[in-house]
Amino acid sequence: MRSDSEEIKKAILYQEVILMNIGIMGLGTYCPENYISSAEIAEKTGIPEWVISQKFGVDKKTIPGPKDTTSYMGIQAAKEAIKEAGIDPKEIDIVIWNGAQHKDYPCWLASLKVAEEIGAVNAWGFDMEAMCGSMMVGMETASSLLKGNENYKTALLVSGYRNSDLIDYSVAETSFMFDIGVGGAAMVLRKGYNKNVILGTAFKGDGSFSEDCVVEVGGSKNWPMTEEDVKDMHFVVRDAESFKKKLGERTMPNFYHVIRESLSKSGRTDKDIDYLAILHFKKSAHDAVLDELGLDSEQTTYLNEYGHIGQNDQVLSIKLGLESEKIKDGDIVVMVGAGIGFVWAAATVQWGDYVG
Repeated sequence: MRSDSEEIKKAILYQEVILMNIGIMGLGTYCPENYISSAEIAEKTGIPEWVISQKFGVDKKTIPGPKDTTSYMGIQAAKEAIKEAGIDPKEIDIVIWNGAQHKDYPCWLASLKVAEEIGAVNAWGFDMEAMCGSMMVGMETASSLLKGNENYKTALLVSGYRNSDLIDYSVAETSFMFDIGVGGAAMVLRKGYNKNVILGTAFKGDGSFSEDCVVEVGGSKNWPMTEEDVKDMHFVVRDAESFKKKLGERTMPNFYHVIRESLSKSGRTDKDIDYLAILHFKKSAHDAVLDELGLDSEQTTYLNEYGHIGQNDQVLSIKLGLESEKIKDGDIVVMVGAGIGFVWAAATVQWGDYVG
């Protein structure tokens, strides 16, 4: 039998864990009203519509309207997340922009624009990105800051994404990016909030991809820009054969690696996954991930009516999963994505009340 002192120590330890838990208080998304259909994408690319719909997995995807700057979309999502959290923006200690680098202006901090627009007058902020893995990296970064600073309690992650501006439909080598849409997402995190608790995160990088798929103009390597350069401001793949080979060899194993590592850190395994909040990519890859993890289509949401909205996909998937009641209190939710360059990222969250 355990002594009273052992029980007291256990209770104190559990209370300490509870006080340091990082929970998701609120989520927000923003999707523009404008869409482009699979038929329109087919017309622009010369790819048959059935391929766009069935293989690329896009029935339609979001496109920006006149007001939909990168920061505007993030700000709208942030307002929704704050409303869902039920907090005053003045309670926010840190605003982390984990949206796209392609922002309203170059060399510009979107985080401080967001803080100003939402009334987070007591917050400081910074911008970070791990491309389309940024939401999970942001969760890890915010959690570390909240745990490491006694006076920090609340963080806001906010993302806007319109890298669709940098896609040229005539460049066949970048067809894997033709599903890119636009939108915003946000997440309010609070220390000591014992609902929707982040249990574990995991990341893996491979720098051999770092210059395989890039926008070759607009950066310091090819400066100053010329009038002709403006026409070339889009993603290109420099060695398509090598790039495709590396993706085929490494992409899926690294997805499974980060998923399983985040689960392991949470004391869970594949069998514990109730819902997978995964980025949008081609249907065959999506189905392969489900098969590998032993999941069915009711344990995820395929974003075929949105496209790939970068680091916003996981938040959008969770929101849709909650609306459709695919996610319930007590469920283990795994978020996973990958950022070109390449970094793979995952996070495991226990939805609802924390039960340890």
